[in-house]
Amino acid sequence: MEQRGSGGRDGTEQAWRALGGDPGLTGRISYGGPPGLLPARLPVMPLARATVAVCALAAAELAACRDGGPVPAVRVDDGAVATAFLSERRLRIDGRTPDTFAPLSRFWRTADGWVRTHANYPHHRARLLRALDLPATAGVPEVGTVLAGRRAEEIEETVHAAGGLAVAARSPEEWTAQPQGVAVAAHPLLTLEALDGPGAGTPPRPLPPTAGGATLPAAGLRVLDLTRVIAGPVATRTLALLGADVLRIDAPQLPESQDAHSDTGFGKRSTALDLGSRAGRAAFEELLAGADVVVTGYRPGALDRFGLTPEALAARRPGLVVARLSAWGDDGPWAGRRGFDSLVQVATGIAAVEAGPGADAEEVHGSSGGATRGGTPGALPAQALDHGTGYLLAAAVLRALTERTRTDGSFLATLALARTARWLTHGLAPAAPADGDAGYDPAPHLRETDSPLGRLRHALPPVTFDGSPATWASPPGHLSADAPVWR
Repeated sequence: MEQRGSGGRDGTEQAWRALGGDPGLTGRISYGGPPGLLPARLPVMPLARATVAVCALAAAELAACRDGGPVPAVRVDDGAVATAFLSERRLRIDGRTPDTFAPLSRFWRTADGWVRTHANYPHHRARLLRALDLPATAGVPEVGTVLAGRRAEEIEETVHAAGGLAVAARSPEEWTAQPQGVAVAAHPLLTLEALDGPGAGTPPRPLPPTAGGATLPAAGLRVLDLTRVIAGPVATRTLALLGADVLRIDAPQLPESQDAHSDTGFGKRSTALDLGSRAGRAAFEELLAGADVVVTGYRPGALDRFGLTPEALAARRPGLVVARLSAWGDDGPWAGRRGFDSLVQVATGIAAVEAGPGADAEEVHGSSGGATRGGTPGALPAQALDHGTGYLLAAAVLRALTERTRTDGSFLATLALARTARWLTHGLAPAAPADGDAGYDPAPHLRETDSPLGRLRHALPPVTFDGSPATWASPPGHLSADAPVWR
């Protein structure tokens, strides 16, 4: 495979440096595949390529650590990467195309610009309508009428106060000056660090033996998956690909999309636990006692009342790797807010940069509310913040597992969609002009698989290296259908 230019190499080296990896190992990566995929004004394909590359390299490094041999060669194919970054859109279930966005999850024109709402979950839809003093039966026309007469930032705050999700469209300059943008800019792309505390003096934990001499990097490891939607589940789907026993845990009172799990549930099992109940907490503690990794994807502080802070988890399970993901980051005035990829794109100015041809260039890129006064804001060609952060999260876990064999204590990886957004807008080299991917055929990177949910057409994993599996060991099943026990 050919070596990609600076758009792939620079991004890979940046991400690998953030992960604390040996810089000499990036020479093990080769790049190839068709050009012009995931076309955008921002460097989406370089981001996608780099996040998959470092994830595959971290997996190869861990495989070498377990085998005692050299780090296997890593191959990154742009076709596989682009197909995987659109996995939720490529998915078919018995020929059916799943719905990805509800009618009230969209852009709306306001009195002074634009706002984007997210109402895919029934409780978020109900809170949005309640915040706007609309009946539960209200639809797009009624919501549009109300929002057209109100200011975007006032809508943002009113809906947030009601527990719903709405974000005013901003330019990159406006986000940089906004307090949460300032807080995000103070942090690197990601952090991977030792966790101090009672478990800090534990000796390095040997990796569990692999069954039958298998050399999958994560074979024998146990992962508790407390994540939802795309980014976190993509990370744990990748760990499952690499051999980990991944058990997803959902709260029985929170609705979740079976269609979403049909995309990201490959290789995993799924259970429901009410951590607010005595029985649920007891079952979780028993699982934690045998876990190697815990991945969380809830707002900072949301799990604290259950004793699930990284420090508390590591105290009860010394040597644990904890990986946590949020939308806006761990500090700043928005740290405790809910968020999704589509909303982070809007707040951070990505939607303004990607605005369609109907938007005036000065209005889109200007600073004084320009992003909110031009034509309809745009979107990236994929949920790239979600997918990219997911592969970075998996890479951080894999790197932590490698480091954990060499040193004592526990490890904490921290990532946020807003940090990945800043990397896209400020850290990566500008994308080269592309003619688009109209002639691209994703078929070589798709497969059909029978499952308990029906026949699935799905994207194949893009994380490949010498000795990596071609696909997952098992298809997704029904949400919450498994017992809360390790295999």
